[in-house]
Amino acid sequence: MKIASWNVNSLNVRMAHLSQWLREAQPDIVALQETKLDDERFPDSDIAALGYRSVFCGQKTYNGVALLSRVPFASECITAIPNFDDPQKRVLAATVGDLRIVDLYVVNGESVGSAKFDYKLKWLAAVREWLREELVAHPNLVVLGDFNIAPDDRDVHDPKRWREKILCSTPERDALRALLDLGLHDSFRLFNEDNGHYSWWDYRLAAFQRNWGLRIDLVLVSDALKARATAAGIDTTPRGWERPSDHTPVWVQID
Repeated sequence: MKIASWNVNSLNVRMAHLSQWLREAQPDIVALQETKLDDERFPDSDIAALGYRSVFCGQKTYNGVALLSRVPFASECITAIPNFDDPQKRVLAATVGDLRIVDLYVVNGESVGSAKFDYKLKWLAAVREWLREELVAHPNLVVLGDFNIAPDDRDVHDPKRWREKILCSTPERDALRALLDLGLHDSFRLFNEDNGHYSWWDYRLAAFQRNWGLRIDLVLVSDALKARATAAGIDTTPRGWERPSDHTPVWVQID
């Protein structure tokens, strides 16, 4: 089973890209972020025509998450962090077969030391407590999405330039490590230890062509799924299409 994540940066703009990628890459489950659509406008019938069921949680203009699957979803679905007041549509959890899938669009944080940065850390702490409970209830857990954190310097094209900046600061990386310490594993690093692999490139300065990127889109798998993971990667092809998202899909293969 191929499980993927993609921040599409507006599904309305990128629907043709998503359709093409689904046909070519043939993923079984896909988590989307930044759909930027309220639920009434979500193209579930178009996605169904491509062979995927969908669950979604969105809002106009900002944020928005969705899960697509070739396999039916269980009826229960979580669309907010339990016991945490956040009106933004950034989380979605659903069960597919024996897998629990949690889709996250992590707060960006704007700049280190800002009010939005402090909120990002509080948001991640709340997610950690939620995932602790999810792991108990669902050992076969996949947590994926746009984490807005580069795990370490291998995931940054210019570590010196980005040192202690937003997306690469020590508090953010510590918060991500706290999630991993629950018993989660960065699937990409199970198969590739090299630097120079990224999932996001700024639209400016021809960053994609120069490979000036960050790896901030992650697929985390639980202890129970680690041994079932057979491959993981980053599909850079869609980032080279006309009017692309600034992110590209990341994926893991689970037996």
